[in-house]
Amino acid sequence: MSNNLPNYLTISSVINADLNTSISAINADKIAILVDDNTKKYCLPKLKTSWDLVIEIKSGEKEKTLTSCEHIWSELTNAGFTRKSLLINLGGGVIGDMGGFAAATFKRGMAFINIPTTLLSQVDASIGGKLGVDFQGLKNHIGLFQEPNSVIIYPEFLKTLPERELKSGFAEIVKHTLIRDKIQWEYLLEKSFDSLDWKEIIPKSIALKNEIVSQDPREKGLRKILNYGHTIGHAIETHFLDTSSHLLHGEAIVLGMILENKLGVEAGILDENSAKEIEKYLEGIYTLPDALPTLEHLKAHLVQDKKNDGVGIRFSLIDKIGSCTYDVLIENEILKKVLK
Repeated sequence: MSNNLPNYLTISSVINADLNTSISAINADKIAILVDDNTKKYCLPKLKTSWDLVIEIKSGEKEKTLTSCEHIWSELTNAGFTRKSLLINLGGGVIGDMGGFAAATFKRGMAFINIPTTLLSQVDASIGGKLGVDFQGLKNHIGLFQEPNSVIIYPEFLKTLPERELKSGFAEIVKHTLIRDKIQWEYLLEKSFDSLDWKEIIPKSIALKNEIVSQDPREKGLRKILNYGHTIGHAIETHFLDTSSHLLHGEAIVLGMILENKLGVEAGILDENSAKEIEKYLEGIYTLPDALPTLEHLKAHLVQDKKNDGVGIRFSLIDKIGSCTYDVLIENEILKKVLK
């Protein structure tokens, strides 16, 4: 399974050599690199390549907007970049999603390379070619599908992350496991978080996601199972964006998985013991908020979910550990009961 990696992706132990190989394959007339305040400080110094332009944005989900894209496009335009130029995105999911979107739309598309620096972006955002920005408070509302020219994953960058960020990324690994790999779930149950070997787990998780994406690149069917935990999770994350108690993406997805499992139990899809086993495991790793948004607050975000089709709110729900079903229409009564 772990050999099933996208052909554009390299898991690197020699970042500069692999980056130079990727750059050479593109033969760009100019090269820019996009960083945020964190990756400029901790990651950029490790790269020995020279650039024509360094573009910097502030870190954080709040910066993932069309306004930030305008800043990127302006910098590229003022520096004389063309369709034959290259943008390297050095950062987490925000940089990869937004930098890729900016590159894919600049002069109808320039080359871009993603170097994901967080666990979350390495195991999730780096695979599948989803690009985009948040709009009017709605997550990833404006975007497109476009695979990068290459993705270079350098696990050494994880040493620059605080534990909370690592745990946020781990939520996506748990998600991949719960929808597709019961054996991996049993392995995780036996391990403490501190003893996990990222160099072993990252390729496995990427392979799980890639196996799904390669069968359904445009999310017409099977790929929807990757949204498990995300329908409610994104709504919770969006709600907390404008509050002082900001939740990281992975933390919101953990809440989403727990609550969506409860929906599954109420709808007769998932057995209660499995739901409790997952909840106990997640609560042993994550510190979760006591108070959640009201159903009214969440409903406003849920109805805007991109997977809806005008009929109602549809979910991807696990029917057992290691198996997931999608397009499950959940009745309002069940939603109210679980989200009370």
